[in-house]
Amino acid sequence: MDNESIVYGCIKHLPFGSIQERKASCFQNRKAIRQLPQADEWPFLCREMFTVPGDDLMGGTFQTQVIHFGMSYRAVEYEWEHWIAKFESLLKNMYWVNAVVHLETELSGFHTFVWDSADVCHEPSDMPLRVRCEWAREGAIS
Repeated sequence: MDNESIVYGCIKHLPFGSIQERKASCFQNRKAIRQLPQADEWPFLCREMFTVPGDDLMGGTFQTQVIHFGMSYRAVEYEWEHWIAKFESLLKNMYWVNAVVHLETELSGFHTFVWDSADVCHEPSDMPLRVRCEWAREGAIS
């Protein structure tokens, strides 16, 4: 059986400013997701793996816009640098305060990658992003 990797997480955006500014930033995030390809080159980062809530409470947004994503891969950890580069390219086109990616692998354990905005909120730009990684592996110590 092939080694399966599961990638999932969320991007959080806390809109601020006038109602018009808040709607515009949430719209920009939806636009960035819609501009992802349907079928991407390996390692895949495509729009089908994302879920973007509506603008109001009934649509899934109270104050924070929470964009969920997830996908199952065949051993994506071997191409992880490329996946991260695609994800960071997406983040650079979005408004957000925090983004978290969980990578679950059969061979390398569990990894959590966290991006935090350097300011109150990241605005679309080409500025370098800050990421930190946590690693956990289950199993007995021999």
